Order: sequence, then C-alpha cells, then structure tokens
Amino acid sequence: MFTYAITRKPGVDFADGLTQAGLGKPSYTRITEQHSAYVNALKQRQLQVVELEPLGEHPDAYFVEDPAVVTPDIAVITIPGAPSRQGEGDSLKQCLQQFREIAQIEPPGTVDGGDVLMVENHFFIGVSARTNAHGAHQLGRILERFGYNWTTITVQAGLHFKSDVNYIGNDTLLMTSRYSHVTQLHQFNKIILKDDEAYAANSLWLGDCLFMPQGFPEIKNRVERAGHHVIQLDVSEVRKMDGGLTCLSLRF
Repeated sequence: MFTYAITRKPGVDFADGLTQAGLGKPSYTRITEQHSAYVNALKQRQLQVVELEPLGEHPDAYFVEDPAVVTPDIAVITIPGAPSRQGEGDSLKQCLQQFREIAQIEPPGTVDGGDVLMVENHFFIGVSARTNAHGAHQLGRILERFGYNWTTITVQAGLHFKSDVNYIGNDTLLMTSRYSHVTQLHQFNKIILKDDEAYAANSLWLGDCLFMPQGFPEIKNRVERAGHHVIQLDVSEVRKMDGGLTCLSLRF
C-alpha cells in the first residue's frame, strides 16, 4: 500500500508546542522512546522511512502530516492554520520533491493535513479552525487535476477531522459518535467508538495492519473481530500535545 514514510524527530523543545489537551507536562525522554518505537514499527511493515532531524524554532514540526498532503501523484505543501507552524513546509518540500511533483497552497488559504482524509480516490477535507474554506477549495482544485474527487466537511469539534474519523479499508470508517450521522459519510460501514475510547479514532491503517494507540481494549477487540491485525503503540506523550498516530508520518 505504501512504500515510503517521512518522519521527524521531536526536538528538545517539543513541549513548547501547541496543546489544549490539559493532560500534564510531557516527557522528552518518553516521547523520544515512543517516537523511535513508532518509526521501528513502520520499518517492520517494510516501509522505507526517511527520518528528518528536529526543525529549530518549530516545536510542533514532528507532526509532519500537517504541513503537506501527499498523494500517489502530487505532494501539496500546505499553509498550516496555526501561525507558529507556518514555515514547516519549506523543509518538507526539499524532501518531498525527490519523490513527487510539488504544488502549494497560497494565502489566504490554510490547510492542516490532519484535516485531509484520503479514501481510495476521494478526499474528505475538513474545514476547521486550522483549515479554512479557501484552503480547502484550493486543495480540492489541485486534486481534481489528477482525477481525484473531494468533499468538504465541517469539523464539529476537536482539532482535526482525522482526530475523529479515519479510513481502515473495506469501505469502513473508524469514527467517534459525533460523525456517525454526517450525510457525506452515509455510504460507509462504520465502527463507532464509545466516548471513553474516542482518542483511538486516530488510528493508522497501513493496508495489512492497523496501528492503534495503546490503552483502548474494547475498540481493539472490536476491530480485531472485524478482521484487522492491530498493532498497539504507546503515544501518551504525543496525546498530551494534541497529536495522534497519523500525525507522526507522511505515508506514500
């Protein structure tokens, strides 16, 4: 399904990044251990992982999913919605242009990759506090050039669309209850998480397995009964910084 993954190591200043989680101060030692385990898990799935160094003055830059959207045909460098994150895409552009043609979102558009969900040949683009309508439509028009369809969805709560909804293959979405009746998603099979396990909605499907955050046994069992091979990863420190499993890599 994927050949490559791009990751970036968390910097010593990662705890200075943006967060509203309210889960306490994160540990640099623990996040480096957890990030290394994540990278190793990708490598064990036979992905070729490009590991970038921390990006000075950008403590959130290890969330590489937000400054770029990568498809089989094009890599789009975004303008993240948080001003402190604008500029992260320049470094990713240097890396991605080795693999893909590059397009860019232009002001006044903003897009966070965490709001962009690719489902086969269709993209759902969340309009949120980080991704504005102008940016969503710019991205959609870029994708159209390569034969993709797209739909915008209003992000109802939380940071990003993929905080609540992710594709796990076989026309199935893993989602929180707040999106269970959204019209644009009616055609999919749905596995709906209970509220106390909602964080696990941000799980990462790699075709032959599903990376899932550790500590959510009920949804793990349900997903395994649906036929998925689940690999649990500890991302407690990432969660403290409003992040999740999809945020930590660009897969293509």
